[in-house]
Amino acid sequence: MGTGVLALALNQIDGPSSIWHAVAFALWGLALALFCTSGLLYALRWAMFFDEAKQIYRHAVAPMFLGAIPMALATVINGFLAFITPHLPVAIGLIALPLWWMDALMAAACAWALPHWMFTRLEHRLDSMTAVWLLPMVAAEVAAVSGGQILHQMAPGPLATTVLYVSYSLWSLSVFPAMGVLVILFLRMVLHKLPPPEMAISSWLALGPIGTGALGLIVLGREADRMFTGTHQATLGAIASQAGVFGALLLWGYGLYWLITAALITLRELKRKLPFNLGWWGLTFPLGVYALSTLALARATDTYFFQVLGQIFVMTLAVLWSIVAWRTTVGIYRGGLFVAPCLGKAG
Repeated sequence: MGTGVLALALNQIDGPSSIWHAVAFALWGLALALFCTSGLLYALRWAMFFDEAKQIYRHAVAPMFLGAIPMALATVINGFLAFITPHLPVAIGLIALPLWWMDALMAAACAWALPHWMFTRLEHRLDSMTAVWLLPMVAAEVAAVSGGQILHQMAPGPLATTVLYVSYSLWSLSVFPAMGVLVILFLRMVLHKLPPPEMAISSWLALGPIGTGALGLIVLGREADRMFTGTHQATLGAIASQAGVFGALLLWGYGLYWLITAALITLRELKRKLPFNLGWWGLTFPLGVYALSTLALARATDTYFFQVLGQIFVMTLAVLWSIVAWRTTVGIYRGGLFVAPCLGKAG
């Protein structure tokens, strides 16, 4: 997710002819390789160690990360649309669209099934809550953004309209529950203070649904306006476009609150020797989608402020990704980085 979103963000710096385009393509290739390798290894875990693999559903936190699977697939799809389909348009219908439907189904399943599992099987307390609770539901709005990106390369018609309506449904399926979780997260931090140091980076996850939600409103509104122009729904398309920009502005401002809050929490814990773990990747994807939403606002409003700030966010993301990627590589080499909390031991 973090590598894929960095590729997408860098690809929007200075146009497709810049050196950043080549770097972005290489990073997307890396993200694709990581996704395929990780997916294969996880499938093998279920095939070869079924009893151990199913223990994930008895852990209070580990199942939440299943939502990262469709989110990671969405970044792969978006990269495919950015780097491959412009040169091979036929791949939209043959590859991108089928993958998107699969991603949408997985995202919707996570949005319903994992919270239901929390309601009925898992034990939770308010004082142990973190922003990880957002992961099952955010996948749906990430899929919604991918739907908008696919629409950008599709001709208007019944199929495109269906993708648009499904994408809006995925957006609402995700954003509104996520806003409720953020309210509870605020209450949790007021009553029980900050999460433990090993979970401090999870504070950045709050930025994810806000940035993705803003980006989705802009992307889907733009495509609704394009598809409905000249039809009896032209007014609806215009409203969706204008309301999308206005709604994105409101969400962007709300995201700025959580961005500064997460940064303050991280700086506070860094002074106390914040331990490194794989949760540090939580720095990347939320900041990445917030950067993308900032750049989208810059294009939608033709505002220099958002353009400059968006590029600052992208460069910050690149620096953070480099730090986390390097420390992950060192951790893998030394061993002991990967932990299966549902088994209660390092893997």
